[in-house]
Amino acid sequence: MKKALIITTISGFVPQFEMNNVRILQEVGYEVHYASNFDRPVYEFDDSLFEKAGIITHHFSIEKSPFCVTQNIGAFFQLKKLLRKEKFDLIHCHNPMGGVLGRLAGSLYAPDAVMIYTAHGFHFYKKAPLKNWLMYYPVERWLAHRTDIIVTINREDHERASSFRLKKGGKVWQIPGVGLDVERFHPQPELRTEEKRELGFPEHAFLVLSVGELNRNKNHQAVIRALAQLRDRAVYYGICGRGRERKKLEQLIAEEGLQGHVKLLGYRKDIEKVLQGADCFIFPSRREGFGMAAVEAMAVGVPLITSDCRGTREYMLDGRTGIVCSDNLLGSYANAIERMKASVSMRNRMGQVCRRRALQFSKEESARVMRQVYGSVKK
Repeated sequence: MKKALIITTISGFVPQFEMNNVRILQEVGYEVHYASNFDRPVYEFDDSLFEKAGIITHHFSIEKSPFCVTQNIGAFFQLKKLLRKEKFDLIHCHNPMGGVLGRLAGSLYAPDAVMIYTAHGFHFYKKAPLKNWLMYYPVERWLAHRTDIIVTINREDHERASSFRLKKGGKVWQIPGVGLDVERFHPQPELRTEEKRELGFPEHAFLVLSVGELNRNKNHQAVIRALAQLRDRAVYYGICGRGRERKKLEQLIAEEGLQGHVKLLGYRKDIEKVLQGADCFIFPSRREGFGMAAVEAMAVGVPLITSDCRGTREYMLDGRTGIVCSDNLLGSYANAIERMKASVSMRNRMGQVCRRRALQFSKEESARVMRQVYGSVKK
């Protein structure tokens, strides 16, 4: 039987985003192995899932940050040992450091394996800081020479990757996100009042919701400050997620006097239910490769307020699926929230467009393209 290895930096990545790919690989005759740092889950998952799905797991000490040099050197040698032992026919890397270590080790110790890298959002992009271009762009361009297939999830990255020189016969593909479950995420407006109450918000609240890791890039602090600027006590804000910025956000909430109006709801496994309580969804990220959380909100029929970045441009239609705050300023977010709150008819109209547009990013659509990607493998 042929063997495929999936490599990620965080162990919850496959359960969260890549089970479609696992099933496709198994359908075309691969035994699927998964190498990751199982001490860095980020996303919660059931440990028994791997055994049930027939996935063979391998722990290695890869770290997300490129500055964890000692740990990542150790991870490289662990990967070297694994590649020499298992003789993989296909290696599919995810996340920046997964792509670096996977392609380096693969080119040296599994040179006959097909090398695939999915870029979930290059760190270099239009208007990115100069340091990002200096640090990440040369590395990705160089590693492309060791890559058979690059998979991207947005148009800007697809255009950039298409300018790279891949291995002979290499190709760049674009997929419509990582696959939305349109059955799990669907509108249930009758649950709105009940879900607000379960989340601890008043039934009459105008509830703005965000979903995402609590880090600087997700920019939750901009919304908190915008609410302080707005000073509308009928507006409430819920943030689902966990991360290193939690204490800073708690401090900011207290400083702005928004205790009770802004709640950090923690990591939620029932996002499809939580979203039912939202009147609008706000996604103010500084950078997004795609932004699956926003598309999940769209699928539930919740209108969006977003920043303008390459990821959100894949699905946002300003004035139709929501409001784009192109300047990413506090006043723009405050104004957008005010406009959303003022018009039920606008929210309903946008919510209907959101649902229709979200269907374009279904797991079936993503799987259709990934079957072509894996089917194009000739070795």
